Amino acid sequence: MASTTVTVGSAVGLHARPAAVVADAAAEYDDEIILTLVGDEDGEEADAASSLMIMALGAEKGDRVTITSTNAEAVEKIAALIESDLDA
Repeated sequence: MASTTVTVGSAVGLHARPAAVVADAAAEYDDEIILTLVGDEDGEEADAASSLMIMALGAEKGDRVTITSTNAEAVEKIAALIESDLDA
């Protein structure tokens, strides 16, 4: 299982547009990709292929998100997207 933790780079966090970009990229893989907001007391997980689930995490700029999957390449790609400013 591959996993990494990154800091959200988008100015508005993982809301509508950034969540859609991440979900579209995750949908390119057959593997399940899970996002978890670090420090979330509920330990809620989101399927990275679902923009609605990503938005439900409530991740804001500067928050830390852990990306986990059996596919290391998918983890790297989604991590890079989350770290970048997808609103720029």
